[in-house]
Amino acid sequence: MEKSKRIYMDYSATTPAKQEVVDEMLPYFTEGFGNASSIYSYGKEAKQALDQARERVAALIGADPQEVYFTAGGSESDNWALEGAAFKNRKKGNHIITSKIEHHAILHTLEYLEKTHGFEVTYLDVDQDGKISLEDLENAIKDETILITIMFVNNEIGTIEPIKEIAEIAKKHKILFHTDAVQALGNVEINVKDLGIDMMSMSSHKIYGPKGVGALYIRKGVMIDNLIHGGAQERKKRAGTENIPGIVGFGKAAELARVNFKEHVEKLTRLRDKLIDGIEKAIPYTKINGHRTDRHPGNANFAFKYIEGEGMLLLLDHLGISGSSGSACTSGSLDPSHVLLAIGLEHEIAHGSLRLTIGDFTTEEDVDYVIENLPKIVQRLRDMSPLYESAKASGEVK
Repeated sequence: MEKSKRIYMDYSATTPAKQEVVDEMLPYFTEGFGNASSIYSYGKEAKQALDQARERVAALIGADPQEVYFTAGGSESDNWALEGAAFKNRKKGNHIITSKIEHHAILHTLEYLEKTHGFEVTYLDVDQDGKISLEDLENAIKDETILITIMFVNNEIGTIEPIKEIAEIAKKHKILFHTDAVQALGNVEINVKDLGIDMMSMSSHKIYGPKGVGALYIRKGVMIDNLIHGGAQERKKRAGTENIPGIVGFGKAAELARVNFKEHVEKLTRLRDKLIDGIEKAIPYTKINGHRTDRHPGNANFAFKYIEGEGMLLLLDHLGISGSSGSACTSGSLDPSHVLLAIGLEHEIAHGSLRLTIGDFTTEEDVDYVIENLPKIVQRLRDMSPLYESAKASGEVK
């Protein structure tokens, strides 16, 4: 492989900031560097930029600007929503419902609430496509249930959950509903009012904005405890001098996502389907993980029998292709993905998983290159695999 060839297919891990985003951010590092809490002109300019960014993010999700609170990212937003709702409503009850395939920002926060503060958590199973059962959700509700948190789009397998129906169940039982929409933002149509969402976590760097910036949507009237105490920023709910350049970048990225939404989704869906079809035809003993149609437009997640994922990633990287064997936050772990195990994959098959996620800068040629080269890599690894030899000897592989 010529070293100059690099194909990025890990857009669900992070995205490059678009040039328009960078251009809009730059002046706020030098010229518009003021503190938005200051009353003189430098502060007023920063405050105007902050307000404009809030309006842009709100417009993307169908919210009022006053319902958008900027954070340091999706994980902080998740932590704040869960801890804030749990502590604020502790007198009403101590029971929370979630799913087994949530991001670790949710699962580890809930583990903390269980072990340190005595909350009880029900972890719902999912079907083979990664969807929760609405009947199971209804049956899990108790008098003590104060919060339901189910992710909008799974970060590994791309499955879209029935968010509107979940919100309706929560509303019927007067329970707060939070959704982690980090993967959904900009990729799935979202109107928080129509969907009935109470709280929603977002992240900038998943939609071609800067890292270290996110937001939490909190519906008007929903009361949760503050996570960071100090100054009066973010309407006294989230203290700390605002990251104006980052927030401006997030706002611009949100505006671009809203304006280009239809074109973006159509392109990703077309290339995703071409990638999935090409790999399925070229590589036998392959399973597509996640729902076939109700999925992130840019997500293709495969399980290849008889191989191990780490070797596949290294060989792909040697050819200039960047992919993932799981979520970015757990890629250093040798344990199988908790998501793949939850949808019923055996350990051996879960170890042979590959997530390829495409984005706005992915080309037709990129997809063709992967379809051409991935089968060779899988076959090379299978030829070295004792599992593959055993399957051939038993007649499982022909």
